[in-house]
Amino acid sequence: MPSPESTRGARGYIIPIGGAEDKVSDRAILTRFTDLSGGRTARIAVFPTASELSTTGDLYRQVFTSIGAAAVDVFEITDRKSANDPVNLARLDEATGIFFTGGNQLRLSTILGGTAIATAIRRRNAAGIPVAGTSAGAAFVSEHMIAFGREGATPRAGFVTLSPGLGLTNRVIVDQHFRERDRLGRLLTALAYNPFAIGLGLDEGTAAFIDPENRIEVLGAGGITVVDVSQLDHSSMARNQEGEVVELVGVRLHVLANGAVYDLESRTGSLGDQRSRGR
Repeated sequence: MPSPESTRGARGYIIPIGGAEDKVSDRAILTRFTDLSGGRTARIAVFPTASELSTTGDLYRQVFTSIGAAAVDVFEITDRKSANDPVNLARLDEATGIFFTGGNQLRLSTILGGTAIATAIRRRNAAGIPVAGTSAGAAFVSEHMIAFGREGATPRAGFVTLSPGLGLTNRVIVDQHFRERDRLGRLLTALAYNPFAIGLGLDEGTAAFIDPENRIEVLGAGGITVVDVSQLDHSSMARNQEGEVVELVGVRLHVLANGAVYDLESRTGSLGDQRSRGR
């Protein structure tokens, strides 16, 4: 289930990042996340579970430390037993920000899904703690997650597989590396299965900062493609055979750059200044 409304205050930011975010120069996205986590007092929990590289956690520890976070705790969780360990749950209580790295999103859903630590992360987000994820981590933050699919601009039946994600929000379905890997077709296919949600196609180096009022601010060097199927007049998905083109009539599509804002409640947006890359 999505993060419940908290009676103690506003829900924390949800921050999917399209992957390949800047870790070297201005690091605007990671710096903004650190600021939301408390800046110089931030205690960031990093989950490299999606990655099979042993160096991923240390890389982000170095990055967040160099930005100025007070502490970075890397949760090397590679099995479900660790995800239910009370020691790890106690460690998570100290975090003021939570970050999922890239890799394979199915590792996140199969290792963390349904565990005590996944429940704890949802509760922390509902209580105001920001949660960010890059690449695979971005796909994982929503209730409906694109597990894998084929590339290309045309939606085709059976060309995408959905699985449950972490469930911080049910309002969006996220796809990452969007323009770089030509993923419009698979996002449209995913939305044809679930026309309730709004599709967010995140280019590399670009993040959607979803605030407690469900407004998105775009930050980064690329764009975010917003796909709104709320006014869909026709979908052929129910009768399509595997591989056939899915006909969709009434799709609304927006492309937003740095500084733009999109309201998930009203489904309206305002343009930003893509020349400005700062926070």
